Amino acid sequence: MKIAVTSQGNKLDDPVDPRFGRAMRFLVFDTETSDLQVVDNTSNLNTAQGAGIQAAETLSRLGVQAVITGHCGPKAFRVLTAAGIKVYTTDAPTVAAALEKYRSGQLLEARSADVGGHWV
Repeated sequence: MKIAVTSQGNKLDDPVDPRFGRAMRFLVFDTETSDLQVVDNTSNLNTAQGAGIQAAETLSRLGVQAVITGHCGPKAFRVLTAAGIKVYTTDAPTVAAALEKYRSGQLLEARSADVGGHWV
């Protein structure tokens, strides 16, 4: 299973980025192989509109099945759930801590967006 975590860096010890669509990067962790893929998202940082939609489409193309982030807006949430990608929000300080919370069942699947559109 591939899990994407919004990240401010390239490593598991880097902070979770609280934004989904405008996250600096996504760290995509494969639970079966333990492979880690860094997906740059800087092209969406200053996008006027559609950052969340574009980010969700990118993760869908990569075969991601779950996303862990600080917050997720309504348009991104709709695209992610339509693609069958589960969304989890977290206040974990690092990507590694977020993944551990996921593995131990401490994260609940989000039922809706938790911020309005264009949240920065």
